[in-house]
Amino acid sequence: MEAVNGDACRTRVVLEIVGDKWSLLVVRNLRDGPRRFTELKKAIDGISQRMLTVTLRSLERDGILTRTVRNVMPPHVTYELTPMGVTLREAAAPLLEWSIAHLSQIDDARDDYDSRPAYDSRAD
Repeated sequence: MEAVNGDACRTRVVLEIVGDKWSLLVVRNLRDGPRRFTELKKAIDGISQRMLTVTLRSLERDGILTRTVRNVMPPHVTYELTPMGVTLREAAAPLLEWSIAHLSQIDDARDDYDSRPAYDSRAD
């Protein structure tokens, strides 16, 4: 099925969902079922409470996950992937695994690049 020009442009919106710094890590951490906010915060190194909140709200708005509140004291809130979120997790898994497998090589390449003499942008 060929995308209409407007649909092709709208794919940027979807790519923004998966291309931000935290969304795929949240999706990955929901792979084994529902998790509470504090569990996600502990599992995702470096994410602030505010950024996790923003990311969760965005993913909920886009239909990637659901937020369930149980009225107990204190309230018990869990997040879980929707069926669409599960398909995103499945699609993103190879990219996440590639990232993990190549972390040390990327670190080495960055160290090598950063140790070179200053780059002269006028040469371009």
